[in-house]
Amino acid sequence: MAKKPARTAVGLRFGIVAARFNQRITSKLLRACTDTLAHCGVAANDVQIVRVPGAFELPLVARTMARANRFDAVICLGAVIRGDTPHFDYICSEVSRGIGQAALETGVPIIFGVLTTETVAQAEERADERKFNRGGAAAQSAIEMVKVMRMLRGGVRELESGKSASQHRRAGGRIKR
Repeated sequence: MAKKPARTAVGLRFGIVAARFNQRITSKLLRACTDTLAHCGVAANDVQIVRVPGAFELPLVARTMARANRFDAVICLGAVIRGDTPHFDYICSEVSRGIGQAALETGVPIIFGVLTTETVAQAEERADERKFNRGGAAAQSAIEMVKVMRMLRGGVRELESGKSASQHRRAGGRIKR
């Protein structure tokens, strides 16, 4: 019997910005990301995908998508694989900084789904559809972060565990509002 989809993200809207560089890897990340969103109840017309040349371009497009106020979260997908020059270090540093800065500036969850690996084999392993694909993990993180931000902004009074905020506090948890 087929597994029933977990309809945890019905009505949520997502922007996905995916790098074309290392497309053999990034296409697998993108497929796993969109499959996970669909499995969680996100309609195809609630997802907009934008392709950019490489990972370096991800932060600018992610910030632009977040500022458009059309998405609950933006997911960045890419693959940076170490070569023979320091270029890898510069790109990884700037991409991670830029994505984090864009999220802080906009207040919209922007998910870092960028592989930073030493080898092509490591990237292929992290994009393997038969294993834990990082594109699917990025989609799951995006859904969770939308819920966290809504809870913190007062739009949702339930935690993922199903407990209310007061039940969570009585059980020893702390919630900042």
